[in-house]
Amino acid sequence: MMRRSASKKTGQLNSTNPITYSPSDLFRTASSKASSKEMERIDNLFYSYANRSSGMIDPEGIETLCSDMEVDHTDVRILMLAWKMKAEKQGYFTLEEWRRGLKALRADTVRRPSNFVDFYSYSFRYCLTEEKQKSIDIESICQLLDLVLGSQFRAQVDYFIEYLKIQSDYKVINMDQWMGFFRFCNEISFPDFGNYNPDLAWPLILDNFVEWMQAKQS
Repeated sequence: MMRRSASKKTGQLNSTNPITYSPSDLFRTASSKASSKEMERIDNLFYSYANRSSGMIDPEGIETLCSDMEVDHTDVRILMLAWKMKAEKQGYFTLEEWRRGLKALRADTVRRPSNFVDFYSYSFRYCLTEEKQKSIDIESICQLLDLVLGSQFRAQVDYFIEYLKIQSDYKVINMDQWMGFFRFCNEISFPDFGNYNPDLAWPLILDNFVEWMQAKQS
């Protein structure tokens, strides 16, 4: 998820020639074949948001992009855009990533992607901002769950977030636990947990969550 940057812009590229392409061209451009003219439009859009010194779109550029597209920087569509780009560093887009993402975009991008499990997995990796980092703190995980899964599994996400905030056994969540919760939402009947078997290979945190829920219900 992108952090909001300072409003003052430093090093933002200002072209003497006016850019005639709007951010809404993101989706229109990507939905047709990438001709040389369309590639030029994609590149021009990139440089209209890129930082002159780094040659990349940085957090300030992303915030400007979000503002022009009239979406919040925490909107799931921005995360989907980063996923389509296969962006490696949170808050930064290279020209190569930008080209890849805009060519990969299709009209259905704003809806649930067909390969959602890949997007869900990417959203966790995208938040690993430090070298060799393998887990994410509980507060950030709660925000990410709400952003990525909240619209599809509202009840499960709300209760799991409530549990994560009151429990004291876990201070971070790893990828195995993250992916386990996604499988849990897709496979386990909720809120009765009729088909949940703690003897199967579920992460321990989900066993604890189910026990907490059942105690809450009784």
